[in-house]
Amino acid sequence: MNALEKNSFTEAWQNLLVGFPPPRAILFVSAHWETRGTQVTAMEVPRTIHDFGGFPQELYEVEFPAKGSEAIADEIIETLGTDIGAQKNFSWGLDHGTWSILVHTKPPKETAILQLSLDLSIDTTKFLEIGKRLQSLRERGVLLCGSGNIVHNLRLVDWNAFGIDDYAHPWAREADALIRDAVLRRDLETLTAFESFPQSMQWAINSAEHYIPLLYMLGATTADERVTVFNAKA
Repeated sequence: MNALEKNSFTEAWQNLLVGFPPPRAILFVSAHWETRGTQVTAMEVPRTIHDFGGFPQELYEVEFPAKGSEAIADEIIETLGTDIGAQKNFSWGLDHGTWSILVHTKPPKETAILQLSLDLSIDTTKFLEIGKRLQSLRERGVLLCGSGNIVHNLRLVDWNAFGIDDYAHPWAREADALIRDAVLRRDLETLTAFESFPQSMQWAINSAEHYIPLLYMLGATTADERVTVFNAKA
């Protein structure tokens, strides 16, 4: 629903590109595209995918016109290397993990938008390795984005408390703080061993597809980069 709403999250996304040169391309790793093996969207005109159910009709009516680029997909695949064996995909498009953010960010029309799939056939350290290989794309005008919710367990939502300002389960607050602290310390060893996280994190990430994009993005960072958190609660 953030795609339709005006709040602190969406306002921060509006400012995502402020102060940076217009990106040549934006590459998203979304929680919502899982494959066996790594795939990259390569169509020239990616479709808007409404990959959800049970939401207001106006959300299904959102369209995000964007251009893709087979040439940039080829560049990404070459950058990843032959041992990764990434493949071009001409059928997926842009899922809501991507367009729900970009409708607020509003990148330039000439910026190509691509997605990289979550490869479920590899172990956690390989997510970091793929991210590390993507790092050089940043120097070539490609903005890298990971999309997902660290606390993502709809089965445990207290719908009676939905809409109460600053409400959260204690375990959700604990999980959020644990991950934020580890990211700020760049504790990659802890972050990749998420199977051994405490119970609060197990509840928060459950099937982990919303967590894994973070590992790709951490791999694409360098040790001396400063991390900021725009949506932390005091």
